[in-house]
Amino acid sequence: MTQKQFLEKPLKSQIKARKTSSGRNNKGHITSWHRGGGHKRLYREIDLKRKHTQGIVVGLEYDPNRSAYLARIFNPDNKKQNYILAPTSIQKGEVVRSNSKRRGLDNAHSKPLYHILTGTPVHNISLRPGEDGKLLRASGSYGYVLKKTKNMAQIRLKSGQYRWFDIKTQATNGIIGNTEHRFIKLKKAGHARWLGHRPIVRGVAMNPVDHPHGGGEGKTSGGRPSVTPWGKPTKGAATRRLKKKNVEI
Repeated sequence: MTQKQFLEKPLKSQIKARKTSSGRNNKGHITSWHRGGGHKRLYREIDLKRKHTQGIVVGLEYDPNRSAYLARIFNPDNKKQNYILAPTSIQKGEVVRSNSKRRGLDNAHSKPLYHILTGTPVHNISLRPGEDGKLLRASGSYGYVLKKTKNMAQIRLKSGQYRWFDIKTQATNGIIGNTEHRFIKLKKAGHARWLGHRPIVRGVAMNPVDHPHGGGEGKTSGGRPSVTPWGKPTKGAATRRLKKKNVEI
């Protein structure tokens, strides 16, 4: 992937505003801590079903909402463009097809598991036929088709888990691109804030009114097993059994 392949401006027809939750649920309670702020983002509509998208790769594009890159596809039949998840080694000018019945190792071609050869790396797998792809969508993700029966196909996921899927389930050939995303290091504190990561303050650095670990003369390590700001154990309840005292003399 060369720098010249990347497109600067996204498709206006495929972007929309999306409100961030800042780690709060539908009741307004924080369920994921230390999230909020961050740079403004526009959500890109991506074809995750991969039922009808086919055409020529116009170029690649950065997506602020995910670790993978996007490939912009131009369909010469209806003169429309849309996005798909970009696998590795995809190049500008390549032809991408959906619902392909070829059993080859066609990169970025989407097809049912029935038409995918065993031992082939795949990504963007749907849980059931006709649904959006839910699994193996992050950068560098892929699974292997290990075996197939008349109605089912077994896939080894990136986590090492083995799962069976319906043979009509849609999947895409190839490995998700931008495989070096996990090696990116944040250059400064502001970089984390751009991503929506807020600072984390240790309990032992607080006052006693703010946290059970707070207070004390000088630096302390808490003086008790780790607890939450509300006094609940963070590492589980104590499991050590105390010895019974010998009362007999």
